Amino acid sequence: MRTLKPDREQRFRSLFADTYPEMLRFAQRRVHPSHAEDVAADAFLVAWRRLEEAPSRGDDLWAWLFGIARNCLLNTRRGLGRQDALAVRIAGYTTPLDFTVTSEEDGTAQRLDLAAAWGRLSDGEQETLALTVFEQLTSSQAAMVLGIGAATYRLRLLRARRALRRHLDNDTLAVVGLDTLESPS
Repeated sequence: MRTLKPDREQRFRSLFADTYPEMLRFAQRRVHPSHAEDVAADAFLVAWRRLEEAPSRGDDLWAWLFGIARNCLLNTRRGLGRQDALAVRIAGYTTPLDFTVTSEEDGTAQRLDLAAAWGRLSDGEQETLALTVFEQLTSSQAAMVLGIGAATYRLRLLRARRALRRHLDNDTLAVVGLDTLESPS
């Protein structure tokens, strides 16, 4: 077990106490208020890890800390951008199954419903379904990707399918081929 240097811990505590309110305001001006505390926490986590690199002058220290927060914000935005891109791909996704709809408008509406439902799923649920539906991995393969057992993956897949079903009506599920979504063996 690693022991903390008392001066390092005290320096961080002092940094946190002196800068947290400003860091939180910095984040609140840039992201939705519900995400601001997470951004501030991420920034302080990075600051803790890189405390030896922190400048000793007050103004430089503020700039260093705000630079860390900015990078955390950029990482968060990139992640959200990837989620949005995946939702767009899902909206345009048609399964290799018989995609029978009465009109192009119905198909478009149902794909949009699917994209909206996808956006309501957690990141873990999205990842689980994507490994099965888009990557067409078996339970064993998908479990290997996630570093879990195949039985655990199948349980996650079951829960993710149920979550998706809660957000979609049966007609949309049938049209996009997810009414019988099973992981390949």
